[in-house]
Amino acid sequence: MGNSRGTKRPSMFEVAKLAGVSHQTVSRVINDSPDVSDTTRARVQAAIKQLDYHPSNSARALASRRSRTIGLIAGGMRFFGPISAISSIETVARQHGLFMSVMMVHEALCTQQEFEELCGTFNEQNVDAFIFLTPTDVMFEAACRTQVSQPCVFLTSTHGTLGVSEGQRLVRARGRGRFSMMGVDQWGAMEEVVRLLGEYGHRRALYFAGPSEWRDAATRLDAWVKTTRSKSISSVTVRCETWDSSEAYARMNHVLDSIGQSGGVLPSVVVCANDSQAVGVARALHEHDVRIPQDVSLVGFDDMPAMDNMYPPLTTVRPDFEQLGSVAMRETLHLLGVGDEVTFSSSAHGVGLIAAKVVNRSSLGPAARR
Repeated sequence: MGNSRGTKRPSMFEVAKLAGVSHQTVSRVINDSPDVSDTTRARVQAAIKQLDYHPSNSARALASRRSRTIGLIAGGMRFFGPISAISSIETVARQHGLFMSVMMVHEALCTQQEFEELCGTFNEQNVDAFIFLTPTDVMFEAACRTQVSQPCVFLTSTHGTLGVSEGQRLVRARGRGRFSMMGVDQWGAMEEVVRLLGEYGHRRALYFAGPSEWRDAATRLDAWVKTTRSKSISSVTVRCETWDSSEAYARMNHVLDSIGQSGGVLPSVVVCANDSQAVGVARALHEHDVRIPQDVSLVGFDDMPAMDNMYPPLTTVRPDFEQLGSVAMRETLHLLGVGDEVTFSSSAHGVGLIAAKVVNRSSLGPAARR
């Protein structure tokens, strides 16, 4: 039962008295110090439960010189991947008694000054560490150039206008020794897509690339171009300025009209840099009476909700965004001296990579005979 003394909150000293220990021992139990025996820890925890004691976060911050708050600056808030990662980050933070303070920016319009001002606001909150979710080149460069003293974890892709190695040099030049970079294994996922296309006999492909300022788009395009060349798959790239299905729909219509007017040959497969583009492409194909996958196969990326209920269900890549967020938070804790260092099954250019797998559904079939 909770304490019955009205609205007065029990103090740490009352917990110590009930447990028969010093208030310093109570503090050690609250802060998960290993320097407490199991018997004593159990006695203190029982007293905490009996008194319904809740430690003051401000008092804990003063005692540990930490605010127990993590500052997160994120772009891409309109998109499935970043939202999923942020949700996972916040869940792990709560499990460790930490608070998330989140500021969102426009991923394409963010400036160096805006980024530095946001970090300054977080510094006024005395945040213990930063997590930077930087999907675009401008955000990644701004994060690398901003000088902060706290540990930093960057969520980004390996390729873009600013290379990861150069970004790491910028970070180190500002005296930040404690930082880590991680992201989704876009390259490995695209290699798996291309391997699967080869098994189905596809040799003529159309690739819808994402907006060039997005690092995911740059990484996927680079992987696609180099991997298809190595597998002797002929590919034409359609470059999109957005991730939107409406743009992909319009561009696919143009492609189909051009093929119809010139008497050209349809590609056997269309691969899209994200699922929204695949939705637009599918609509254009259906309206031109092109069957999926009998005439043209279709592949997406991200495995957004409802892709398994498209007609036909969409073959796509499923990045583990939840694991990415969880690992980002665990790496942040490690940089703060809590927990073991995170290990990755693979890495590239100094970026720890989280696996993404191909989910093969019925939108991908054997290459049509032309």
